[in-house]
Amino acid sequence: MTPTDQRDPHDPPAPNSQPAEADRPGNPRRHFLQRTGSGVAAALMAGASGQALAAATTPGTPNTVKLPLIQDTETDQAENTPDANAEPDRRIGYAIVGLGRLSLNQILPALSASKYSRVVALVSGDREKASKIAHQYGVRESAIYNYTTYEKLADNPEVQVIYIVLPNSMHAEYTVRAAAMGKHVLCEKPMAISSAECQQMIDACKKAQRLLMIAYRSQYEPMDRMVAKWVKEKRLGPLREFIAGNSQNAGDPTQWRLKRALAGGGPLPDVGIYCLNAARFLSNEEPYEVIASTYRPTDDPRFKEVEQSVHFVLRFPSGLTATCMASYASHESRFFRLQGAKSWAEMNPAFGYNGLQLRRGELIEGKNATTQIGIDPVDQFAREIDHMSLCVVRGQTPHTPGEEGLQDQKIVEAIYESARTGRAVKITAPSGPTRGPEPDEENF
Repeated sequence: MTPTDQRDPHDPPAPNSQPAEADRPGNPRRHFLQRTGSGVAAALMAGASGQALAAATTPGTPNTVKLPLIQDTETDQAENTPDANAEPDRRIGYAIVGLGRLSLNQILPALSASKYSRVVALVSGDREKASKIAHQYGVRESAIYNYTTYEKLADNPEVQVIYIVLPNSMHAEYTVRAAAMGKHVLCEKPMAISSAECQQMIDACKKAQRLLMIAYRSQYEPMDRMVAKWVKEKRLGPLREFIAGNSQNAGDPTQWRLKRALAGGGPLPDVGIYCLNAARFLSNEEPYEVIASTYRPTDDPRFKEVEQSVHFVLRFPSGLTATCMASYASHESRFFRLQGAKSWAEMNPAFGYNGLQLRRGELIEGKNATTQIGIDPVDQFAREIDHMSLCVVRGQTPHTPGEEGLQDQKIVEAIYESARTGRAVKITAPSGPTRGPEPDEENF
């Protein structure tokens, strides 16, 4: 069974689709990259060759107005004023591969709201749908491709990054092909359906000297980043337990997420990976062992091929344990709590696109106190996309490169092995860092 654009959130190739080509006009906006983290001008890289099209301006350039702050920034949050955006012809151009639910509801609107990024091409198996979307987002008809004309993206210099938003089993193929075209790649999570495929993706991008980033949007979300900062500053004390859950009720039993060949598993690689990645990212540790169990009922047509639920416990060298669960048959629930000797931090809801809530518990003046943390809402997709664009501009490794996705996939495989054997499974530590430099908060 090959899913179609109309039925599938990530829009896999439809058979017998017809061709097209490349590009998008834009509406003038303001200048790009007023300064880098060091305050020095950065060159804006463009095209598959990475040649500089234009130099970013330094502070004080005409058309850039900066007023002095009037707040005491030691006590008050600085006013959140819009930063200058790149002009349309200077923003990094993206081709979106797959026009399913995630692309339509989150990624394309985020590109419209981003500072340094724009959509310039679409790849879809449904020409009629793609034409409607192209009109909505200002993409020219000549910039619509299908899966048989995918390689023609190589001839489009406006496309610098290809964003893969396809079913999990297709990530490796379309990433390798993108790298061969000389394009940078932003790929949705999970990275692939096997660690061998993940390594293939990393190797292809390195050989082509192109960047590869995995779309772990929670690592760019301000509340999650705040918790990670508390951990690094030892404000929670030594970490003791991490508890997390991510569950929802799956509907249509024919959807691709319930097909093992397309998804690689059930809730674990789809929603459970948020719990797994959060345990690693927030603690800044790597687990050395996992014990797990899965459940698949025999009387539910949704779960003929994949598990209904998964439960796993990760053990870390410091003594931290992470108890995580994910389900496709529970009422929607997304949360985590990270408990330390001095304090705990909790997000409930967590992992979602919006409506996140952060609380912290600690002793204040001899009393147990809980503080609700309020942060201005942000578009997580715009933040991660703009991070990728800044990495392209600077020739910098993304914060969540392929190595981060590879390590998660290795742990996913260990979880399934433990569930199959009923035994604890050792996890090999990564040979090097799995994350690149921290996102540049200043330019968000």
